[in-house]
Amino acid sequence: MPVTTATMDKDDSAAAVRARILLSDFLHSLKLKYLKLGYPYLISNLLTLSLIPLIISTFIQIYQTQNLNKLWIVECNYNLTFVGFTLFAFIFHIHTRPRAVYLIDFSCFRPADNLKAPFHSFIQHSHLTGDFDDSSLDFQRKILLRSGLGDETYVPEAMHCIPPRPSIFAARCEAESVMFGALDNLFNNTNLNPKEIGILVVNCSLFNPIPSLSSMIVNKYNLRRNIMSFNLAGMGCSAGVIATDLARDLLMVQKNDTYAVVVSTENITQNWYFGNKKSMLIPNCLFRVDCSAVLLSNKSLDSTRAKYKLVHVVRTHCGADDKAYQCVHQEEDAVGKTGVSLSKDLMGIAGLALKSNITTFGPLVLPVTEQLKILSNLVFRKFSNRDVKPYIPDFKLAFDHFCIHAGGRAVIDELEKNLELLPVHVEPSRMTLHRFGNTSSSSIWYELAYIEAKGRVKKGNKVWQIAFGSGFKCNSVVWEAIHDVTPSPNGPWEDCIDKYPVEILA
Repeated sequence: MPVTTATMDKDDSAAAVRARILLSDFLHSLKLKYLKLGYPYLISNLLTLSLIPLIISTFIQIYQTQNLNKLWIVECNYNLTFVGFTLFAFIFHIHTRPRAVYLIDFSCFRPADNLKAPFHSFIQHSHLTGDFDDSSLDFQRKILLRSGLGDETYVPEAMHCIPPRPSIFAARCEAESVMFGALDNLFNNTNLNPKEIGILVVNCSLFNPIPSLSSMIVNKYNLRRNIMSFNLAGMGCSAGVIATDLARDLLMVQKNDTYAVVVSTENITQNWYFGNKKSMLIPNCLFRVDCSAVLLSNKSLDSTRAKYKLVHVVRTHCGADDKAYQCVHQEEDAVGKTGVSLSKDLMGIAGLALKSNITTFGPLVLPVTEQLKILSNLVFRKFSNRDVKPYIPDFKLAFDHFCIHAGGRAVIDELEKNLELLPVHVEPSRMTLHRFGNTSSSSIWYELAYIEAKGRVKKGNKVWQIAFGSGFKCNSVVWEAIHDVTPSPNGPWEDCIDKYPVEILA
């Protein structure tokens, strides 16, 4: 039977519709990540790109003009236009570009030796308090043996008492001790007058007294009256990156040159769990005393003395999902004792949060060859009937050093496996966990201090700090070393770096 023109047109139209639907689905599967990320770069470099047509048209006119007099006139006109447009673009770029943010130095607090909590002392102390049954004591013993922590981690003074004394006064003493200790060292190393600080950001999840922790610092160092101070609470172990992001945004929009100080800590004294619910006992075994203080600047002159330049901050929040929201949760147990419960789904949720973060993060940092491999893998998986694994980009091509939040041995193992890292890349995280325990939001700074103490940071090296936090969040920050970096005086690893790395038993 002959096919009519109407039938052919109808078939062609249906095929076109199917093709458009297929293309639409494919673009949706890619989530237009690359287009969305490319748009800001296109706009930010629009003036530079607009010069290209002008240059091309100039050469075309010169080539087509045969008369030397006309050639000279045309060339002069175009040269004047080109110079004028270039000058305008340059001035406009200087006045509208974001201000660079530099990391001058940072300091990590190291507690006194009398606050150390070896395994046997920890278990014995837990037994003497009388709050834990035999099952809970045995559970804590097993967690400690598998945790990756060593015998030299620290717990606050109130927890060394029998019975423990978790009062507000003791919690304030812990907060003052760690924050002022880190800040004193930072100010000494940088010769900074605290009056020069224009921005102060403090983050602590579980202890939020009145006045705030940021007010404690303002009062202690007599900071100036117009300081912009912020106190971030309840944001988990990734709050250090969030605080850095906030300080960066403030520094970038400031019209005047100024300094920002970011203080990251956690408080254990009032947040020790004295019950027998297993999921709430884990934080007792992992979290330890900590604090870091970071000095940032938007002064161009500081580029000569700064250690690093801030390159990228990427934050991912998975809190819209109920499981992710509840996987790290402060609550009361059946008998009314308060603690932080860790869900058995934590590692799976952390993996999904990491995947979401690097999906956005990857195009900003990975070389073009890796991005093409990712794209080709996506296309092949979309149109192939075979079961093809997603391509894992090689982040070792983008970064020289990795500071993975030392949340626990399982967290480090999971990221080492998923990102296909080498043992040397996760060494700072494992050694920080062993020496200082889970130091919450400041752990990524203890890890960077370890890398510096080993003399591994060279000019141009890029450092990736990645942290996870309740909510659930995965946040990343990238630093580029401005010169070969040496460790600052009185660092946390100063008298023990030669002992590391140590072998961690399975």
